[in-house]
Amino acid sequence: MTSLDPIPTTLSDHLRQLGLSQTAADLNDLIARATQKRWSPAVLLETVVRAELDARARQRVERRLKEARIGRFKAMADFEWTWPKQIHRPSVERVLTLDFVTKRENAILVAAQGLEKTMVAKNLLHQAVLAGHSARFITASDLVLDLTAQETARALERRLRVYARPSLLCIDEIGYLSYDAHAADLLFQVVSRRYEQKSIVLTTN
Repeated sequence: MTSLDPIPTTLSDHLRQLGLSQTAADLNDLIARATQKRWSPAVLLETVVRAELDARARQRVERRLKEARIGRFKAMADFEWTWPKQIHRPSVERVLTLDFVTKRENAILVAAQGLEKTMVAKNLLHQAVLAGHSARFITASDLVLDLTAQETARALERRLRVYARPSLLCIDEIGYLSYDAHAADLLFQVVSRRYEQKSIVLTTN
């Protein structure tokens, strides 16, 4: 195909039907570059495949980030380690390596209110998602409210499976509020289902 050859209008549609959405979106630019640089068929196919794989990898990360429900947070690069002095930097950096996730272990962030435990936890989940893990962030109060709102045993079982599924679950602000026996039992069910199977991050004062 020369640079003057028209591109069939149905080609983009056919590419999308095949699941090659990135190629369909970049079709004009792709053909122009292939023509200008006189790519061989092998080089063209390699470029298409690489672009599709990169696009799907980005989509997986975006989907996992959406499912994680991390929300807005300050990056660790902006964290001032010189204050508060109670934050033990080597421990935080060790947790951020995610070794405990691959070992199916847990991490507990204990500090007084205002020392940015939640920020560290959200960075941890974000790092886990970028590393290919599934994750979920939720406060302890929202978790309890969600579970207690289930009206049947079957509905509760479905919700418990939701919290058992991610590779890493962060339960924020454990102990910030007091819980009755039923709420404590629901929290225990979440923890017990993940015990030695999936990792949990807890933040507490």
